[in-house]
Amino acid sequence: MEKGTLVEFRLHGDRRLAVVDRPEGKKHLQVIDENGTTHTVHPREIDFVIKSTADSDPQMFTARQIPVFFQQVQQYLDPSSLEVAWEILIDDNKSVTPDDLANLLFSKVSAATSYASYWLLSNDKLYFKQKGDRYEPRPATQVAELKHQAEAAQQRQREAEAFICKMQNKIAGKPIDLPEDAPTEPEWTKQERHRLESLERYALYGEEASDKSAAQEILVSVKRTKSEISAFQLLVDLGIWNRHENLALLRSQVPTTFSAEVLNAVKQCLENPIPDSSLAKRIDLTHLHVYTIDDESTTEIDDGLSIETLHNGQKRLWIHIADPTRWIEPQSLLDREARKRGTSVYLPTGMIPMFPHELATGPMSLIQSQVCHALSFGVDLSDRGEVIHAEIHPSLIKPNYRLTYEDVMDMLDMSIEEDLNAIAQYAKLRTNWRLYQGAVNIDLPETIIKVNPNDTEQMTLELMDEPFSRQMVAEMMILAGEVAANFAQKNGIPIPYRYQEAPELPSEEILMQLPSGPVREFAVCRCMAKGEMGIYAARHAGLGLEAYTQATSPIRRYTDLLTHWQIKAFLNDAPLPFTEATLSDSLSVIEPAVYEANQLERQTVRYWSLEFLRRNRETAWRAILLDWLREQDKLGLVLLEDLGLKLPMRINRTTNVGESFNVKVSEVDPRKDLIQFYEVQQVESFSMA
Repeated sequence: MEKGTLVEFRLHGDRRLAVVDRPEGKKHLQVIDENGTTHTVHPREIDFVIKSTADSDPQMFTARQIPVFFQQVQQYLDPSSLEVAWEILIDDNKSVTPDDLANLLFSKVSAATSYASYWLLSNDKLYFKQKGDRYEPRPATQVAELKHQAEAAQQRQREAEAFICKMQNKIAGKPIDLPEDAPTEPEWTKQERHRLESLERYALYGEEASDKSAAQEILVSVKRTKSEISAFQLLVDLGIWNRHENLALLRSQVPTTFSAEVLNAVKQCLENPIPDSSLAKRIDLTHLHVYTIDDESTTEIDDGLSIETLHNGQKRLWIHIADPTRWIEPQSLLDREARKRGTSVYLPTGMIPMFPHELATGPMSLIQSQVCHALSFGVDLSDRGEVIHAEIHPSLIKPNYRLTYEDVMDMLDMSIEEDLNAIAQYAKLRTNWRLYQGAVNIDLPETIIKVNPNDTEQMTLELMDEPFSRQMVAEMMILAGEVAANFAQKNGIPIPYRYQEAPELPSEEILMQLPSGPVREFAVCRCMAKGEMGIYAARHAGLGLEAYTQATSPIRRYTDLLTHWQIKAFLNDAPLPFTEATLSDSLSVIEPAVYEANQLERQTVRYWSLEFLRRNRETAWRAILLDWLREQDKLGLVLLEDLGLKLPMRINRTTNVGESFNVKVSEVDPRKDLIQFYEVQQVESFSMA
């Protein structure tokens, strides 16, 4: 290639014009660009050679002429001229060279027009495609499709730019120009919502998010780091999430609302209830005094207690359980919805019910002064607390007293309700009998956290009060579970049983060496086996019962609902809704849902526990070392006695299990599940109010 030849090559992907100066070795050339910079290139790296084809063209170019030449080229670089050429050439499907195109478009072939034609053709992605040194016009259908794709890409780009602008204005609190008939607050378009959802997925799943790259692109566009924490903070800044957003709930499969179809089924149920399948067998117990005992905030009332004096003067306990099966049928839409959920979910910010509130707090509940449908367990106890007679009936009851646990304690203290006193005595009798049967009673503090869902700055954390009234109700529910299990066993009714293997407890000598109170209780707790569920009965070691099922919360637990359906069908002399096989299949669906709900509850309580400590990080707490988690690493589990919280702590001194000391929070991040303490000398008083 001769000296003075003008060529185009690419430097870091950019077009660059240069003049050939001389050969470099056997295969390369030295070229000089307009800045006088020398480059060594291989002939293969040269994209186009600009030839002097007109009289006005210089026979030899110099580097100084490059800017003047390129200025001449600029007047020919009109991309729209390519469409004109394409329309002329498409009919004959004739290919062209840059010189041919120069002649067609500009009626002359010169160094400037030839290079301009090459520039247009090499940049073109729409009308022509290169084949060797020539360029063929694309078919009309292909051009139309490419135009459509280009327009769509431009539209997407405009939407992306508008989206970024809207986000930036939203973050800055600037008003957004909207049509007069638009809502005051700008709503995200469907396409924008998709983009925001990619941010949400990235904030939830991080590197495992399916569209991580799209989320990171958004973060970069608003000058934020490419991390899930940045995605979370951006969503908070946009007002889409709040800073205490329950990510565990969003990651879970737990549904938080009911579909329109389900709500319509509720409406139909209320307006046109199904016939009462137990009508012929339902006994009238409305003459009994029925006490429903719950927390003041409870709205789903699913159990009540009564005492009946028999003709021989003996007392019979009645445990009445709400009968939601009166209102729904197996395999109905409402049943399938409850089975999918498996359980109601109790979070500090509120409850996610298994049934819609209209049903759960309405006809399904035992409402004071109303005639209610129930499944009632009549029980006679021996002087030792053993069941000597039991019967189960679909019933009608009329609750007389809607009491809180505190109300019950006051009434027991004053002995103003003879029936309530009798129930309390039976509860004590049952507790002693179960302990004699080997039940394991663990007394560790439990914590209640409540957060206002509408204002998460309002939260309370307190130790759960364990008055005898709570133990009394719990004992009656355990009794009903034993009766239901024994009844099902005796009559061959498949139901979900609960059981627990016997723990391998430390010897009495070892236990007595531990400090009494939480340390000793926790040592026993760590030995307890996990409770299990199946369709065959086995001993429940923790409760001291040979057979046990949960049957007292059918509005809140689906397995309890299954037990009700099975027992009621037997009592009605009707076919059982579930065989062993179908019941087992149902449990295989329910158990994962219940497990996920339990995990969600634990994670959410953990988050708010740490958030409480973050808000009170200047407060000193009395702590007790319950046990070592990894003694070699000085990592122990401590109980904050005022709060009932069990949390890990690194203790960098010789400490004995059971030792008490004062601690403060040194570092806490609820979002990262991080908590660290340090020991202090003085404990400050703290009020739960």
